[in-house]
Formats: sequence, C-alpha cells, structure tokens
Amino acid sequence: MTNAEQRRQFIKELGLLLPFDALLTEVEEMRPYECDGLSVYRRLPMAVALPDQVEQVQAIMRLCHEYKVPVVARGAGTGLSGGALPLENGLLLSLAKFNRILNIDPANAQATVEPGVRNLAITEAAKPYNLYYAPDPSSQIACTIGGNVAENSGGVHCLKYGLTVHNVLQVKIITIEGELMTLGSETLDSPGYDLLALITGSEGMLGIFIEIIVKLLPIPERAQVVLAAFDDVEKAGEAVGAIIAEGIIPAGLEMMDKLAIQAAEDFVHAGYPRDAAAILLCELDGSNAEVSEQIMTVRDVLKKQGATEVRTAKDEAERQRFWKGRKSAFPAVGRLAPDYYCMDGTIPRYQLPIVLKRINDLSAEYGLPVANVFHAGDGNLHPLILYDANKPGELEKTEAFGSKILEFCVAVGGTITGEHGVGMEKIDQMCVQFQSAELSQFHAVKEAFDPERLLNPGKAVPTLQRCAEFGAMHVHHGQLKYPELERF
Repeated sequence: MTNAEQRRQFIKELGLLLPFDALLTEVEEMRPYECDGLSVYRRLPMAVALPDQVEQVQAIMRLCHEYKVPVVARGAGTGLSGGALPLENGLLLSLAKFNRILNIDPANAQATVEPGVRNLAITEAAKPYNLYYAPDPSSQIACTIGGNVAENSGGVHCLKYGLTVHNVLQVKIITIEGELMTLGSETLDSPGYDLLALITGSEGMLGIFIEIIVKLLPIPERAQVVLAAFDDVEKAGEAVGAIIAEGIIPAGLEMMDKLAIQAAEDFVHAGYPRDAAAILLCELDGSNAEVSEQIMTVRDVLKKQGATEVRTAKDEAERQRFWKGRKSAFPAVGRLAPDYYCMDGTIPRYQLPIVLKRINDLSAEYGLPVANVFHAGDGNLHPLILYDANKPGELEKTEAFGSKILEFCVAVGGTITGEHGVGMEKIDQMCVQFQSAELSQFHAVKEAFDPERLLNPGKAVPTLQRCAEFGAMHVHHGQLKYPELERF
C-alpha cells in the first residue's frame, strides 16, 4: 500500500465485501483491537474486518493479496505474546463471528467447530455425551479454539493428554490467495507430509483457520486432586520429578510459589496454606480403583520429598476450588502491582530446582518481585514479573529480566515458549534458540505458504539480519555459559 489513494480504494472495495457494520475504520471503533493480552504494546490497524462467512474471508484474502496488504488474524485477543498485535498499514481480521459448533460426533469422539468457538464451550457441548475436550488453558472460559491452534496452547491437563497439536484431527485454512485447503483428516493419519502439525502453532503466519475438528475424550470415572505444601520451592520442584519417576503420569501437576499462593487465596479463597513456600496440585484421573491406588503412592512420594502438608480434596467442590485458585492465579497476581509481565519458557523437569533458584537470583538482581505459577509436570514455566510501567525505565528492566529467564531455559536444554507462542514478544530470543541454518528453513516454509509475506509479518521468526543486530547469531545451547550449570 504505497499511497493514500490506494488505501482509500482498498477500504472502499473491502466495504463492498462485507455488511455495513462488519468493517471498522474509525479510531474509537478499532481501539478494542489495538493489542492482545500483551497490552504494553498497542497499535491501531488500518481497518478491522468482522466477516461471518467463509466466502467473505476468501474474498478479503484475495483483495489483500491483490493490494499487498498485510493481514493479522485475531480470535478473542487473550494471547500473551503480541501475536495479534495489528499493523498500521494492515488489516486486522477478526474471526469472532465464526463461533458455531458445527457437529458433535459421539460415535467417533470428535467435534467440528469454527475458530471463534470458546475452548470451554466445546467441553460444555460434549458433556451430555460423557465427553470433553482435554486442552484447557487458564483462559479457557474466554480463549477461542482458533487461537489455541495458532499458538499450540496447552493447559493444566496437557501433561497426560497433550497439547493442542495432539488433540486436533483436521483443519481447514484459507491461504493468502483465498484458496480453501484441508489439512489432516478425520482418521488418525493421512498420506503425505504432516502439514497439520506444521500449521498448528504457526501463529497466523501460514493461513487463516476457518474450521477445526478436535478429538474428544471420555470423562474419567473419577478425578481427584492432592495438594502438597512445601517450606522450600526447590523441594517442591524435586518432588515433581519424583512423582513421574514412580511411573505415574498425573492428569495435571501444577506448582505455585508463596507470592502466587497468597494472591490466589486472597482472590478466590481456594483453601491454600498461606504460609507455604510452594504448593503442588496433583490431579489423578481414571477408574476408581486406579485413582485410589495412585493417590496413596503420590501421597507417600510427597511426604518422602519433604512436604509439610498433604491434603486430598474431600469432594468435587473442594477439587474445583483447588483448580479455581490455580486458574485464577494470573488475575490474582494482577492485584499485587500496577503491572506484571507473564513469561513462558519450558525446561526439562529435572532442571526445575536450578531454574527456580536462577529466577530467584535474577529477581534480587533486578529488584523486581516474581510470582511463579506453572505447569510443573511438563516443565512449562510462567514466572510473573511484577513492575510499574509508569516508572521510567522499569518496563525495559522487566523485559531484560524476562529475556534472561528465557535464555537460561535454553541453556538447560529447554525452549523459549511452551504454549504462549513467540509473537513479537520473544522474537529476539528466537535468535538464541536457533542458528541461522534453522531460521533459514523456517523462512523457506513461510515462503512456500506466503511468498509475499503478508500473513502476520514480523512475528515469530526473526530475520537473519535482526539476529545479527541482536548479537546472538552465534549463540546456541553449548555457548551459553552459566557457572551454576557446570555440575550438570
């Protein structure tokens, strides 16, 4: 889009493709779309389109391709990595109106849904058939399945039941040229390259999701939660590995430190021990006999690992309260400071103690408190750095702190993201995670799907020039030096 006249012509033609109320161009109308959950970065798009028909999306994409207008797709805007941050010269494509559950197929245990369907709504629709959808991000009451697929979201139950990529059978996407493509199949496998796995987690860079078929699972006969309190965070981290070493794969294994515990308890009154340095929530599910046996084993392991208190939820109401506290932790921590920065790194489970110590040391170094809330079972960390964006330089200090955490995750054999995606937030850390040859392959994939680079440009995969400027082109796993890792 080179000049104002072309812009006006594009908006005019775009208006012909949509109902009068489905195209927003006024500043105040577009304000709700200026950011996603990473609200420190805000930008108004050129326009916001709200189609509700597949044919409309196809026509919009063809028009954007013709005029070379970048497109950023958006679901509910709950993402935490800036993946849905608009472009000033681009179109923000909202898929919120694609919110229908098209089919629940209990015989084949699957559901066909549009991308704007809320995560929790799938389970609610499947419940009459004694089925549910396993991936459950903390934002499941609001986040949409299209965004979940774009970010390969996880959740409390991803340890046992997998991430979004493990629970999607088929997607239909619309390419930047407006073509409708089907990837995957309703069966467990399909011939050719596994493009379904490729497109899951692609962060809106390869195509626009327009229909999704997900797996459904039988609701377990029994699910029960064990809460364990510890007087030391590192002990809690060691207990995570000890549970898995017993051959038990919990449905969920979550950890919270003292700051997060107290915030959640003040917010929802979940019944957490306020004086604990850390708690573990371990959910076991399956048959009644299986759960009974595993609970006894887990309780014994937790006590041997130094738990100061081990408590089993006495009924379903208490189980729900325990999980409500965990799933409300992010908003609860938001009451402790004017702002917080939510990180998302993943590490091998056995590295939990050393990484938690490193985060604590960095907290002292930067003078910023941290509340730790994370999926301990699969090593997906969510340190919440508390700060005040109104204080000059504090946001920059917070971002530097967060970068150190992510780089340390890579140093211990982990990754810079587990479920929130890269977006614009972690794009520099991609230069730490990958070398130039790997990044070149990522760009080749992008080229195959979107040669004009119009789909969510500038996100997720950095250019080699950016990495060179970041000064990390040569940095990878073996070259990050940390004295505390020398014994590993």
